[in-house]
Amino acid sequence: MKPTLLILAAGMGSRYGGLKQMDQVGPSGEAIIDYSIYDAIRAGFEKVTFIIRKNIEKEFREVFENKLRGKIETEFIFQELEMVPEGISYSSERVKPWGTAHAVWVARDYIREPFVVINADDFYGAGSYQTIADYLMQDNIVNSSNYGMVGYQVRHTLSDFGSVTRGVCEASGEDFMKAVVERTEIVKEGQQIFYIDKEEGKVPLSGDELVSMNFWGFTPTIFDQFERAFSEFIKENAEKLKNELFIPKVVNDLVARDIASVKVLPSRDQWFGVTYREDKPVAIEHIRKLVEQGVYPDNLWS
Repeated sequence: MKPTLLILAAGMGSRYGGLKQMDQVGPSGEAIIDYSIYDAIRAGFEKVTFIIRKNIEKEFREVFENKLRGKIETEFIFQELEMVPEGISYSSERVKPWGTAHAVWVARDYIREPFVVINADDFYGAGSYQTIADYLMQDNIVNSSNYGMVGYQVRHTLSDFGSVTRGVCEASGEDFMKAVVERTEIVKEGQQIFYIDKEEGKVPLSGDELVSMNFWGFTPTIFDQFERAFSEFIKENAEKLKNELFIPKVVNDLVARDIASVKVLPSRDQWFGVTYREDKPVAIEHIRKLVEQGVYPDNLWS
């Protein structure tokens, strides 16, 4: 059973500004999202599902429907604030989205096969898609609660233009995840990498630590777990206007309760993204080099 690529593309990116999911970084006007889909097709994915908001549907359809026709099945799913489990209420003053766990949950009626979750504005590398596709297509994984996560060395996930937040993976000797610990304000200064802790101050990192970049491999068994977690979250945060529920929080809970396992799949690929506007020229240069090396053609969809 071939996997589906689920792309989280509903967010605007407050630090970046604008619809960065569409920002052009390739020589023929490609966005990072184009390279993600191209790599997924090469790895054997048969469908790409976009999680978007209704007010950006027109832009997404205009950009992707024609170029992907005949190459991969496409689907558009809306993530809106009012989409909550039946019988759940929340503050009428709420305008902020519910978070990435909610984004996955809204796809529950559309996906019946193993699937991979990624961010729209992150470049993950071709090898990573093949690695997680191979993992999800194993016979003992397809209908199980055995999930996967691609991990990247933290040194390869930093920005030169500001601090980043990363989920540092704690894993067993067999590379099964024990927890993802969120570290805010990870900073690179020269050759030094550290995160800032309110109590301990600057805590050094070696750079080899594996971190989560929101590249998850799930089976449809995860949807019931997201619904349970999201229902509990809203009940506890009904009057709070900004709290969000993120994928690592749900997964950590499942692992801690021994409901699911998560295989950490190390990546040798270079991750990059556009957290800040200043990151865009760096992303363009990365793509240029990959095209020169023959990893990608000048025009992905010609």
